Amino acid sequence: MEKKINEILDFHKTKGGTGKIFKFKFLEYREGYLKLEGEFPTETLNPNGSVQGGMMTSMLDDITSLLIIYESQGAIYPTSTNLHSIHHRPLFKGKVITIAEIVKKGKNIATIKGEIYNYNGKLATTLMHTVILIKAEW
Repeated sequence: MEKKINEILDFHKTKGGTGKIFKFKFLEYREGYLKLEGEFPTETLNPNGSVQGGMMTSMLDDITSLLIIYESQGAIYPTSTNLHSIHHRPLFKGKVITIAEIVKKGKNIATIKGEIYNYNGKLATTLMHTVILIKAEW
C-alpha cells in the first residue's frame, strides 16, 4: 500500500505544479482516510510571513484529490465543483500535517473533508471539497 501511494505522490511531484511545492510525505492510510506531511516553503508566504490562504486551500485540494485517485488506483480523476475553505489560525513556513476524509462518495460525485494541522497539533484550515468523478485518461 505505501509503495502505491508513494508512486502516486511521485507522479504528483513530477506532473503537478503544486506537487513540486508541497513535498508531501506519506504518513497513514485507511479506507476513506489519508494523512500526509506537507510543507509550506517561502514562495507560499504573504509579505507578513504567514502562509497565503489560497496556498492552504491548494494544499487541501491536492490531498483530498489524492485520496480519491489512490482509492481508485488511478482510474478516477476528481474535478472540483466546489472548494469551501475555513481558516482558523495562521500558518507559517515549514511542515504541517494534512488529513483527507471521504464524507460521501457516490457513482459520479464525492465530498471530501480536508484539514491542515500545525506541528503543535492545532487545526489551522478546514476544506469541504465537492468533486465530479471522471474516468482518468492519463
